[in-house]
This record gives sequence, structure tokens and C-alpha cells, in this order.
Amino acid sequence: MKAEIITIGDEILIGQVVDTNSAWIGEQLNLNGIEIHQITSIHDDLTQILEAFENAKKYADLVLITGGLGPTKDDITKKALCDYFECNLVLNEQVLEHVTSMLSRRNVSINQLNRDQALVPEACTVLHNPNGTAPGMWFEKDDTIFVSMPGVPFEMKELMQLEILPRLRENGKLKSIYHQTIHVHGVPESMLAEKIEHWEDALPSFIKLAYLPDQLTVRLRLSAYGTDMNSLKKEVDEQIQKLQKIIPNDIVGYNGDSLASVTGELLKKYRKTLALAESCTGGNIAHFLTSNAGSSAYFLGSIVAYANAVKINQLGVSPETLEKYGAVSKNVAEEMAVGVKRALGSDYAISTTGIAGPDGGTDEKPVGTVWIAIAGQQNVYVKRYNFAHNRERNILRFTQAAINFLRQTMLTENDNNHEN
Repeated sequence: MKAEIITIGDEILIGQVVDTNSAWIGEQLNLNGIEIHQITSIHDDLTQILEAFENAKKYADLVLITGGLGPTKDDITKKALCDYFECNLVLNEQVLEHVTSMLSRRNVSINQLNRDQALVPEACTVLHNPNGTAPGMWFEKDDTIFVSMPGVPFEMKELMQLEILPRLRENGKLKSIYHQTIHVHGVPESMLAEKIEHWEDALPSFIKLAYLPDQLTVRLRLSAYGTDMNSLKKEVDEQIQKLQKIIPNDIVGYNGDSLASVTGELLKKYRKTLALAESCTGGNIAHFLTSNAGSSAYFLGSIVAYANAVKINQLGVSPETLEKYGAVSKNVAEEMAVGVKRALGSDYAISTTGIAGPDGGTDEKPVGTVWIAIAGQQNVYVKRYNFAHNRERNILRFTQAAINFLRQTMLTENDNNHEN
């Protein structure tokens, strides 16, 4: 089944409102095995709306329309629907009762514009909108389903969940689809593709693989299409088990996991605490970690040691080390990690010192250089990373690299401890 999404409203085209509706609808349709053929945004213009309807009908089995259902004169979607389906507006008593009740609860007097919300094209099936005054409207023309919904996101989402998706299931329009996403960190997309080429080539024909790169992480999304959900899940899970044997150290999580959440779960599993000494990341690592519920179980605190004086006075970095090697150096990163671990009494500590840019780089230490240290349970581990020239992206990459370095260190240390 192919679908098109049509968003109506000048506010979208001029950038006054960001079209988050289409992204959400697309996700929901994909989860239900419906392919998005096209997303179209158009003006509040009758001719354009009618042309969009006709064009969508040529290719789509399902056309989902959002916007233009308000009570004011600039909202003309209902007029366009009447023209397209060659029918008139009629008063729907159930909608009028709902509108009256909703406004009464808000102590708002109903006026003619509000009453007009209960006028609907006589060719439609009315879909109840519990969160607003504009109902959803379901039409069928030849082999294409048209559904018109309000543009207000929480109203649209409720209609999709309570009315539209259930009706499509009842009509037998939906097929089974099962998604699983594997998060791979620290491996470039091209290198990853080489590593898993044979596994990818051997995937069953009903399982599709998509590469979704983002900064230092590549998400591998497996999508299985068929009629039996249980068999789809079984096959996808078996394929993931095969992948785990090929790149066991590169997989950091699945589906809604994040690098920070997975690392936090490891800290809780091992019953360890963490402290941070951040220079070039400016508190961003702390932000990522504390964005996860329950982080108080392992996160003690952070010292943002941007200035050298703070590195010396709060972390105990030696002035001689700073003078000899510079702030962006292996030696300073080591002393920062050891200092914050001692100061806050943690089991683990991360430190970062680098050049985010756009200025401050040299031939020896170009923009994008960062030293990251992990003070572990027995040793201090240090790595130098070199990224690009964009400040915002560098801070994000420094952050991700630091968290992943901690994750890898914990796995190594605790596996060794278990073996001993």
C-alpha cells in the first residue's frame, strides 16, 4: 500500500511552523507496512489543493491530509473536499454537540464560526476528534482512501491512533512489519559495510537493511515484511545474533538506546560511580548522562575546568605540566582525570581537553584535536582523537567519543576482573 501526505498551510511554506506532522505520520505508516510515496506541502489555495488531490490519486492508495480545517476564512480544506468529491456541506449533529460541550467546559460562548465546524462534506465518514472542534473526515474514491485531519499535532495523532489505523487494519490494508535497529559506534559507514558484507548479502529477501549514519554512530535498521509477525520477529532476532558475532565490540545498543543510556546501565550493573573533568566539552558529557532517568545512581558530578587556573586549583593539575606540554595534551588529560576522581571520590572519571574551534589550532594540534582520559579502577587510559573543523559537531563528537571510551574501558576492566 502506497501513501501520500499532503500538508496544507502557508505557515508551513514560509517556515513559521515546522512540519513535524509528516515525520510522525511517516513513522507510523512505516511501522504498519505502508510505503510513503510522497510528501507534499501546499498553499491555502483552492486550485493547488484540488491539483494535489488529483495528482496523489494517480499513485497513492491512501492520501492523508492535514491542516486547513480551522473556523476562519483562510481555512478552505473542507470547501476543496466538497469540490473534489462533488458534494455539499451538511450539519452533523454529533459534531455540533461535541463542539458545544467542549466550548462550554471552557466557559466559551459558541458563535457561528464554531457552529460551522460541525459542517462536513456529505460524502465523508466523520471521525470523532476528542481533542478539538474539527472532526476528521474519511473519503473513498475509486481505489483511493482520502483522510482529512486537523493540523494540530496532538489532535492529528489521536485521530491516527484511535480512528485511522484501526480502520485500515479492519479493511485489511495493513501488513505485518517488524523493525529492529542496531547502534554501531566508532566505525565509519563504508568500513562497517565491508565488515558485514557477507552477512548483508545473506539476508532473506523479505528483510531489508538500511544504513542510517549520524556523527560517530551508524544505525542499522532491519525491516522485515510479511504476514506472520511471530515468524518475522524470530528471523530478525536470529540475524541480529549472527551480526553480534561479527562486530561484538562495535554494537552499543538497540532501538531506543543511546550511547549515554547504555553506558549508564553499565555503571549501574557494575555498581560504579562516575565523575567528570570537562574542558572543551563544557559540561556536554554531564548533560548527555544526566538526560537519562536514574543517573543519580552513578553520576556524582562534573568540574568544567575551562581555564587553566581551574585545572590547577580544583583538579590539582601541575603548573609545570601545563607549561611543558600545554593544556591540550596527554599529560594534562591524565592529571585532570586523576584529580577529579580523587576530588569527588568516584570509581571512574572522564576528562576532556581539546580544541573545538574554529580558532586555536596549530599544525601540531589542529582544530578537532582532543585528548580524552579515563581514570579506571587500576589504571589511567588516554586516547587522542582528531575530528574536523566545525565547533558544534566537534563538541558532540568529543562527547560521544568520551562516553564510548568509558564504556569500552568498563567492559575490559570488569571482564578482566571476572576472569581473575
